[in-house]
Amino acid sequence: MTVRHGFHATMTAQPGKADELIELLLDAPSLPHEDCVVFLVSRSASDRNVVHVIEGWTSTEAHSAFFASEQAQALVAKLEPLLVGESTYTDAVPVGGKATF
Repeated sequence: MTVRHGFHATMTAQPGKADELIELLLDAPSLPHEDCVVFLVSRSASDRNVVHVIEGWTSTEAHSAFFASEQAQALVAKLEPLLVGESTYTDAVPVGGKATF
């Protein structure tokens, strides 16, 4: 599958809530979704409350349709109270690389 749409999100968790935020993200309903081909969660080395997510999707339409779903909206509702301020999102289209776990 080819990634045609992606984004990078940076979120700041409420103090002491980063582990809970990460746990929810690593159990996100997008992970098993066939159109989500990249889903990486990382934590800042300098600020343990800052969490990054990189997602890659087969198309903009697939991403939009998924995030309009009830499952995705339920996840967003669980994440929001754990966050401080506004998250930042940057559109991206992965062009190559590697992720091995």
